[in-house]
Amino acid sequence: MPKIIDHDERRREIIDVTWQLIVDGGIESVTMREIANAAGFANGALKHYFPSKDDIVEATYERALEMMTERVVAAVNESRGLAALRELSWAAMPLDKAGITAGRVLLPFWELSLSNQRLYDHYLEHLENWRGQLFRLLAEAREDGDVVTETPDEQLVDELIVMNVGANIMSLIGPRLSTPALHEAHLTAFFDRITAK
Repeated sequence: MPKIIDHDERRREIIDVTWQLIVDGGIESVTMREIANAAGFANGALKHYFPSKDDIVEATYERALEMMTERVVAAVNESRGLAALRELSWAAMPLDKAGITAGRVLLPFWELSLSNQRLYDHYLEHLENWRGQLFRLLAEAREDGDVVTETPDEQLVDELIVMNVGANIMSLIGPRLSTPALHEAHLTAFFDRITAK
């Protein structure tokens, strides 16, 4: 009886291997040969699951974005308004090993997306969804009377996103200058400012 192969599981294994190659050696270490070797595949076998290296890279990028979304959804859970906004903001920051690793994987993709329209479109969609969620939670927080600042929501959303992206980059290139404690202090100061009465 022929062996039944779970193609979705194999695809996940390939993505996991690619993720680890990026973490260990950067995007330049990702070749079809290296992925096949690390995954235990014969040369050429990857094409049964992904047509090209670009497709594997894109799937790994999508997984990084999904992981960030999953962290945020789990943190926010059933909360709303200010509580949810706080949870989302903390969950999106590189405050633990998993968050820092996700940033390590996303960083080369941000560069690649400048010359790859599909990657660019994926990140733009992710960014628009993220902004939409921040706007919704800020509106709820204002409705509840918890956010009282006169600073427009557009500026507050921009501040949170720039703070997050900057923290992700700095946690990789200047970790001694940009610690999780410092990121938390920036977030705390932001929330103290917008909720001060």
